[in-house]
Amino acid sequence: MSILKQPKVTVIGAGNVGATTAQRITEKNIADVVLIDVAAGIATGKALDLSEAAPVEYHDRRIIGGGNYEDTKDSDVVVITAGIARKPGMSRDDLLKTNANIVGSCAKEALKQSPNAIFVIVSNPLDVMTYLAKDITKLPANKVVGMAGVLDSARMRFFIAEALNVSVQDVTAFVLGGHGDSMVPLARYSSVAGIPLTDLLPSDKIESINERTRKGGIEIVNHLQTGSAFYAPGSSTAEMVESIVRDKKRVLPSCCYLDGQYGLKDIYVGVPAKLGSNGVEEIFEIKLTDQELAELQKSAADVRSNIDKLVSLTS
Repeated sequence: MSILKQPKVTVIGAGNVGATTAQRITEKNIADVVLIDVAAGIATGKALDLSEAAPVEYHDRRIIGGGNYEDTKDSDVVVITAGIARKPGMSRDDLLKTNANIVGSCAKEALKQSPNAIFVIVSNPLDVMTYLAKDITKLPANKVVGMAGVLDSARMRFFIAEALNVSVQDVTAFVLGGHGDSMVPLARYSSVAGIPLTDLLPSDKIESINERTRKGGIEIVNHLQTGSAFYAPGSSTAEMVESIVRDKKRVLPSCCYLDGQYGLKDIYVGVPAKLGSNGVEEIFEIKLTDQELAELQKSAADVRSNIDKLVSLTS
């Protein structure tokens, strides 16, 4: 009798985001996980801790940790969360050069062991790091995707539910563009049980929610003081991984490589995309107003500026 191969996901970076991502993936019974970190003992310890929770959480997913990339061999998905976190007063862009060196190194090592894997990038600045990962690995664009839109949209959904005092389960929201202050929350494509958000809230309240969504990350950083968000990012990453591993074909706002869509070329920004076993299987080019399209292109220009900045820093 043949034994079916269990899906395998590597999570690189055993900090708060990486460890929480590993927790979500195993406890939702999505895949076995290898947790990798340059501080091997931290990865090993957190993996053991999560394993010891398995009898209580009722799952049999295997999770191991360490610093040896050979353990990651033949992963279906590689998630990169490694890098330094923001502190109060820092923008995601302030992390540019340091995290580029870290993400670049991690991507190279993971690719050696899992050349057929789908890469999901979580490290900030997200859009630039995803572009960098594609450039370094030379993988097709569909096999390198960034996690941002799911998180930004989740934040917006929570803020909408809070404002209307309704269940988050009935709220949908869409946030496009770069994962930064110029992201583009789309109220026209947001709704509560199918009712357009624009029919439920006045424009000033919607703009307040949009602005809080744009500043959602730094709001948490300012509270924590010594780190950044990790529960919602971990959940958002696990949702993307699940759609890929289980070939669910979910349509999720994801940081994708654009080659002409929305008038944008050779750039990574958040757009609605179908995620399945082949990674980014389709990018949906939704109808935008002139203002919305201008905002998306402005957001993409900010990403391009940081790509150019990274090139100058590393040349």
